[in-house]
Amino acid sequence: MENKVLRTASAKISLENQGFLRHIDVYLELQKRLGARLRAILKDKYDLELEAIPLEIPPELKFGELSTPIAFELARRLRKAPKVIAQEIVAALGGPGGIAGFASFEVAGAGYINARLDRGVGVGMVADGVPAHPSRKNKDAAMMGHPEKAGAQGLHSLVEHTSINPNKAAHIGHLRNAILGDTFVRLLRAAGQKVDVQNYIDNTGVQVADVVVGFLHVEGKSAADVKQLLRDLEGKSERIDYYCWDLYAKTSQWYEQGSGEEIAARKKLRYETLHEIEHGGNETAEIAELISTAVLRRHLETMLRLDIEYDFLPRESEILHLKFWEAAFEQLKQTGVLYFESEGKNKGCWVMTRPGADISEGETNEDAKVIVRSNGTVTYVGKDIAYHLWKFGLLGKDFGYKPFFSYPDHECWISSEQGIEPHPHFGGAQAIYNVIDARQSDPQANVIQALRGMGYTEQADHYTHFSYEMVALTPRCAVELGYAVSTEDLARPYIEVSGRKGFGVKADDLIDKLIVATRAEVDARQTGRDEAERQRIAEQIAIGALRYFMLKFTRNSVIAFDFKDALSFEGETGPYIQYAVVRARNIFRKAGISLEVPLSELAGIDAASYFNDEGAEDIWALWLRAGRRTLVLDQCITTSEPAYLAKHAFQLAQEFNNFYHKHHILNEEDPARKTFLLATAAVALRELIEVLSWLGIESPEAM
Repeated sequence: MENKVLRTASAKISLENQGFLRHIDVYLELQKRLGARLRAILKDKYDLELEAIPLEIPPELKFGELSTPIAFELARRLRKAPKVIAQEIVAALGGPGGIAGFASFEVAGAGYINARLDRGVGVGMVADGVPAHPSRKNKDAAMMGHPEKAGAQGLHSLVEHTSINPNKAAHIGHLRNAILGDTFVRLLRAAGQKVDVQNYIDNTGVQVADVVVGFLHVEGKSAADVKQLLRDLEGKSERIDYYCWDLYAKTSQWYEQGSGEEIAARKKLRYETLHEIEHGGNETAEIAELISTAVLRRHLETMLRLDIEYDFLPRESEILHLKFWEAAFEQLKQTGVLYFESEGKNKGCWVMTRPGADISEGETNEDAKVIVRSNGTVTYVGKDIAYHLWKFGLLGKDFGYKPFFSYPDHECWISSEQGIEPHPHFGGAQAIYNVIDARQSDPQANVIQALRGMGYTEQADHYTHFSYEMVALTPRCAVELGYAVSTEDLARPYIEVSGRKGFGVKADDLIDKLIVATRAEVDARQTGRDEAERQRIAEQIAIGALRYFMLKFTRNSVIAFDFKDALSFEGETGPYIQYAVVRARNIFRKAGISLEVPLSELAGIDAASYFNDEGAEDIWALWLRAGRRTLVLDQCITTSEPAYLAKHAFQLAQEFNNFYHKHHILNEEDPARKTFLLATAAVALRELIEVLSWLGIESPEAM
């Protein structure tokens, strides 16, 4: 019968060829061997040269560990039935020993070729795997101009994530962005890439203007009053980002209050305030700077609770004042990407033709994208084009840099008009990933279009909009958070949050509630541990639950967050995987040995003989899963989808738990078999710890 298969995508950038993966991945290594042998057979037997050989992982072990449908692809060219071609190829592949690591090959269905691995060889390859934790210190050496000390000679990537407007506290939706971005950074670094992490700060935008309007016109505060407020809040439980959360909602309501003339006047005031902030050098801009900087520090503190760090904070104020746009504008005009519209609704504007537009000579393009308005102001897309030219090192300008926020092992820098020396250099990346929600797809496409139009085709090809959908709340979660939920909303699958309406979950409140919930469980289970240990375990579980919940859904899925679902010890959750780690650790704690001991002793026994026992298929499946790490890493980077790694971690934990319940490892009387079982637990533990670290989740000692 024909196999139903999970195809492995070919990477944009081959991880295998970069040579950074010290971990020996059974599938990648054996795919390489089988692919090379098949290419040789096709050349020798049919005089065909194929660069890529399709290799797949069958859905069930009964079909083998690898499979290829190559015979179907060759049928028309060779004018033979796929099954006949498959039989000829299998005969040429030979039996056991034909390719190192393979036990046999067979024809399945109408022409599939299934390959079975030598399980003894496979076990040895997995056992020899070496975890590869990226080094922050090495990364910093490369940034400071010492690439010979960095050890990473791969792609230089730039990941922009979080990018919260600095006008109020971070909320649950921002957490999805930050967790997705941070996890992808970990994946790129695990693949040996040099990665700069940037958090774009729109400190001159309309959201900041709204809060400034609130201070000046709703509360009647001056710049001196705002400074005093910031001093008064220092060291108190009330926080400026929380204060601004309420003020932002209050100001949004204030815009809609009063007569029609009053509403119009207030909205005019909003844009006058925005203009003053953009221009700078006035009290309005001073308040915007004070508030946005104070709120930004709070955002970084919030994200640090999730072990999320940044390298550079580029601000829109510097993009404006350092005249990034002017430099980009000249390039855009010289390359013909922008043209001046003299007729139609866009008269007086500089516009860019949208992709696919069919404009006859002499006609105006009513659907063109306006980049510079008729009043001379630049749109968001225009400033974004300039920013991305800088990211790729194509602008001919740079920021000034100042240290802003200290992490334990590196400094986070912020843009400035006048920086300090020496400083690291950011920008000039070879690949860009922008973690921005799906609603920004059109502006992101416009930037890519502009790059292509300017002749920067390679850069456009390495520009990825890492989009994602929104985070909402289940009605049950909204009730638990203290919101009044209508009968109509209670019947819905989820409730959307709104910062303007003041309905939402502040990120720190969510984290605090998760920790409180897990602390109660830890206190009941870990009575022999001291206060600090119990708190630490509670935090590890809570953060693990939150991060995993945000990662297990594919990016194009709307998430309805729920406390009970996220914190469950059963099912596809972070705590379930963490508990598998604790179980595995307990095995070695009780045995009084490290996990390296059975792995080193494994070479002295015939591991393959134990796959004839009852339950052997489940054990082999666990070894295979543990040996698939870099294959999954490749898949995650190729598709920009961390959910594949989250699923892999869950399946690995699931298979380990099944193994744990079936086999009484520590009570095994046969020393050799005991070593084999301990080695199985060891590779599962090693891989769980490693993949959880890539997900940004800690592996607790106890739960």
